[in-house]
Amino acid sequence: MSDNHHQHERGHAHQDREDRWKHNGVRVIKGDQLDPNTAQTPGMYRQAAINHARVGAQKIWAGTVAIEPNAKTGVHHHGPLESVIFVVRGKARMRWGDRLEYVAEAGPGDFIYVPPYVPHQEINADPENPLQCVLVRSDNEAVVVNITDVEPVEKPEEVYWVDPIHKHPD
Repeated sequence: MSDNHHQHERGHAHQDREDRWKHNGVRVIKGDQLDPNTAQTPGMYRQAAINHARVGAQKIWAGTVAIEPNAKTGVHHHGPLESVIFVVRGKARMRWGDRLEYVAEAGPGDFIYVPPYVPHQEINADPENPLQCVLVRSDNEAVVVNITDVEPVEKPEEVYWVDPIHKHPD
C-alpha cells in the first residue's frame, strides 16, 4: 500500500473520531422547548427536558414543575425512583407519609430529596406567585403513581432533616 492510502485511512479515522460526539455528545435543551408529554399529577404541570425519548438518557430524567399560587398536587409517589427538587422561585411546602402527617417548607435555592415509594404532596405555599422548580429523577422515564384514597391528618408534624455532619440550630 502506498503512503497516500495510509494517510487517507488515518485522515478518515481522525475525522470519524472528531464527528462521533457531534450528535452524540453534549446537548442543550432550550427552556422554551420542553416536552409536556410526560406523566402528570393533578395540580402541577411537569415538562421533560432530559429523558430517553428526547436525548437518549439511560439513568436520569430531568425537567421542570410549576404549581399555581395556593394550589396543591394530588398525593402520589414515584415507585422505585429517587427524586430531587430544586426550588427556583416560590415557596414549596411538602407533605409526606401515609396520611401526609409530616411537613417541611423550602424556598429558592433549596433542594428537596424524595426517596422511593414515599407518598407525598407538593403545595405552593404562596397565595400570589407560581412555584417553579427543577426536577431530577433517578431513571429516564417519569414514574408517577397517583394515590386517591388518602385521608390527610389535620395538622402535620413539622420535620426538618439534619444531616449527620451538621448540627440542628436550637
